[in-house]
Amino acid sequence: MSKPPGRAPLQPPVLANPPTWLGVPAGLPQRRSAAAILGVPFDCGTHPTRIGSRLGPASIREQTANLRRVDPRSNIDVVAALGLVDAGDVALTPSLIEHSFQRIEAAVDAILSRGAVAVTMGGDGAVTLPQVRALARHARDICVVHIDAHTDAYPIEGFNTATTFRHVAEEGLVNLKRSFHIGARGPTMVPGVFEYARKLGYRLVTMADLRKRGYKSVAAEVLRTVGKRPVYLCFDMDFFDPATAPGVCTPTWGGATAEEGLALLEMLAPLDVRVFDVNTVSPAHDAAGMTAFLAGTVQWTFLQGMARKALARR
Repeated sequence: MSKPPGRAPLQPPVLANPPTWLGVPAGLPQRRSAAAILGVPFDCGTHPTRIGSRLGPASIREQTANLRRVDPRSNIDVVAALGLVDAGDVALTPSLIEHSFQRIEAAVDAILSRGAVAVTMGGDGAVTLPQVRALARHARDICVVHIDAHTDAYPIEGFNTATTFRHVAEEGLVNLKRSFHIGARGPTMVPGVFEYARKLGYRLVTMADLRKRGYKSVAAEVLRTVGKRPVYLCFDMDFFDPATAPGVCTPTWGGATAEEGLALLEMLAPLDVRVFDVNTVSPAHDAAGMTAFLAGTVQWTFLQGMARKALARR
């Protein structure tokens, strides 16, 4: 039987490359790269109902299509100024905590080894511990600035989102007396959470303290206390109020507006941040991707501050 006339043979389909953060080049940082994006698609699945932050990196990348490269206040092209690249996602299996933590630590180490700042996106709050371990390989006297509705330093056992900074303290990875938890509020699963964080040595600024003292006053204390020491800056998206960022693992009322959160981040721009960790976006609970869009904007805000400092040094 002859073939029907006029039909060309099928050709292999051309597949589009997966989207990168704001469309930046994919790959590990090169000589001119000052920063690299890294997805950390891990969650412990410990929350009884809100599971799914392992899908956060994909959602954030998708929503960065709504961002633009240039800061109109300074006319700096943030991507070009930093030689920004997207290193992709850490290859891991969320159900295997020890294996996943090793992979996360190695991936962050690969970026830091090339002299770039790691700009990571989780995943839940548990992804922080292996990243701090990686930074401790490259720097001493590290300070943590943790912006979150929760201290993530609870007096309970195990490796999960509530014990990240307990393990950081017990492993001696950071300078506790110069490290901050900012924005804690709301109900907790066990008593004594605030007291325990302070007992470990952290400086705790609750959301009530932050509002009473004012954002500028708290930011000034952080800059003064940390000084020029290397910083692990952790920004949990539930620092924002659920009315602003509903798609998070553990929403807690009474949080910051988008304006307040982004302004605080700009106030902290002088810090010597080596790893910037944005986490806890849960796409299954996110209305129209707005929390992921805000998370991408948080990253962009940090990067534009970094770009302005870089150009000022030239």
